[in-house]
Amino acid sequence: KRIENKINRQVTFSKRRNGLLKKAYELSVLCDAEVALIIFSSRGKLYEFGSVGIARTIERYNRCYNCSLGNNKPEETTQSWCQEVTKLKSKYESLVRTNRNLLGEDLGEMGVKELQALERQLEAALTATRQRKTQVMTEEMEDLRKKERQLGDINKQLKIKFETEGHAFKTFQDLWANSAVSVGGVSNNSEFPVESSHPNSMDCNTEPFLQIGFQQHYYVQGEGSSVTKSNVAGETN
Repeated sequence: KRIENKINRQVTFSKRRNGLLKKAYELSVLCDAEVALIIFSSRGKLYEFGSVGIARTIERYNRCYNCSLGNNKPEETTQSWCQEVTKLKSKYESLVRTNRNLLGEDLGEMGVKELQALERQLEAALTATRQRKTQVMTEEMEDLRKKERQLGDINKQLKIKFETEGHAFKTFQDLWANSAVSVGGVSNNSEFPVESSHPNSMDCNTEPFLQIGFQQHYYVQGEGSSVTKSNVAGETN
């Protein structure tokens, strides 16, 4: 029943009102419901909550209410839809005008306050754009640094691998050269020189031969005289 004490009644109203508003908010969030709550106190103060806006919820309620009665009243349904189309058209024109103003068009009808508001809006948009640009450039630079470090590591690995393979190839060349030298020495040693059994092949000729300036003496038996024969440059005396 109604609380008679005015102070207690006001305290209870404040507590129950806050709890009711909290429950309405939780219902709209947890259950994804469209909730509208309107409260008038005993003094005539208004307290309200709308998950999507009180006016929008009331309009939706009116449409649903009219639809429930629309089978018998088609004219009222048509009229409500016409009003909805008019509102949407007006909203569309407002958005188009705002877009043109942001592009610097149709500024002749705007006053000083509207121009100042537009200027603040553009400055805020420009600041947000620059911040995003800086963030994107920083991320790209960080990616490039990361790729540079990766390429540096790959280059070091390839350099170490190349040095290792080059050292192995040089060792193989040295071994191949040493083996070639050793094989060549053995082949040269295996070829024994053929020496003649006589130091001079001419010594084997036992026949006398005529030398230049060599004199031969012939003795004639019985006469006691000698005949001298000399060969000089192929001539006989």
